[in-house]
Amino acid sequence: MIRDTSAQDRMVEVKPNRKRRLLFIGIGVAVLVVLGLAMPGILRLFSAQSSVSASRLAFATVERGPFVRDIAAEGKVVAANSPTLYATYGGAAVLKVRAGDTVKKGQILAVIDSPELHNKLAQEQSKADAMQVDYLQAQVDARTKRGDLQKSFDNARIDEKSAETNLDREQKAFAAGAATGVEVDQAKDALEKARIALSHAKSDLGMNNDSLNFNIQAKKLAHDNQMLVVQDLQRQVNDLDVRSPVDGQVGQLFIAPQATVAKDAQLLSVIDLTALEVEVKVPESFARDLAIGMTGEISGNGHTWKGLVSAISPEVVNGEVAARVRFDGATPKQLRQNQRLSVRIVLDHRDNVLTVQRGSFVDESGGSYAYVVKDGIATKTPIRVGASSIDKVEILQGLKEGQQIVISGTDSFKGADRVAISR
Repeated sequence: MIRDTSAQDRMVEVKPNRKRRLLFIGIGVAVLVVLGLAMPGILRLFSAQSSVSASRLAFATVERGPFVRDIAAEGKVVAANSPTLYATYGGAAVLKVRAGDTVKKGQILAVIDSPELHNKLAQEQSKADAMQVDYLQAQVDARTKRGDLQKSFDNARIDEKSAETNLDREQKAFAAGAATGVEVDQAKDALEKARIALSHAKSDLGMNNDSLNFNIQAKKLAHDNQMLVVQDLQRQVNDLDVRSPVDGQVGQLFIAPQATVAKDAQLLSVIDLTALEVEVKVPESFARDLAIGMTGEISGNGHTWKGLVSAISPEVVNGEVAARVRFDGATPKQLRQNQRLSVRIVLDHRDNVLTVQRGSFVDESGGSYAYVVKDGIATKTPIRVGASSIDKVEILQGLKEGQQIVISGTDSFKGADRVAISR
């Protein structure tokens, strides 16, 4: 038999290692603590329907403070007063200025030659002169007629007086027996006839005087009417010299320097540089809150000026409404038409309002809900929003001050109620 090594083996006694045991126990306790601390997060992670990286999201904190609703847009300088001048009568037009020339109010800008209008004025003036002669002649005839009627009346009154005297004489003679009764009766008839003649003369004097006055008045009215025609034609002749209605600058020329034009043809435009406004395009969503008289600011060229909304277009074009803002005070001298300026219009200003930074969540949800972030979990929460400005939106219900919400990137949540946000 082959001998083994059992005789050589010796039992080795292993002494317990206390330090190693304590190390293992410590490691076990630490693992249990870590698991205990991470368990709520792990549970929340497993309770979420999806997980999204925080780098794809934008967050904002709900705050309470002043809330200013305003509109900021870029506008262009336009002339508030830019009249276009027209030809008041057809003819040969000659422009006296060029585009860009500085002009003064009343300065002649163009001249229109119209022989037809000048001839018509001369004809109507001649008619007016003839009517004036008729009017003056009617006055002379009236004075002559009145003189004749007055003469007849005076003669009739003298005849009446003579008849009265003759009757008195005949009556005295009859009483003395020197006259007969027939002679007295004849004297009475003569007196009666004289009285009748006087009455008719007096009536003719009054009636014919009224008739003469009416005739003179008719002649005068006809002359006055003709003078109105002459004055209107004279105005048209004067308007053949096209004058600038304002101090400003010649804008666009619609005809050549020398051209034949028809009545009411466009000649040129004049820009009043002392009355400039800024035209801006306002989004339709803000236009309903815009009103004439609202204050704003106009900035450009390193300056800022106060402004007031002066006009709002009644129509919407491409989702925008045109509005004009005028300078509150003197118009700056250094501005030019079509120059670009920045405009800010204040719609509303309130204090102590719950707001949050504006983001795409308002458009994506229609302002009906928001994702509130707490402990790495975004929870879908119903909310109600109010007015909105360029950078903020008013919170009416559903959120509290200090809460953090996701304002952008919620489209990746796909409407989930709970979403884990990974860092």
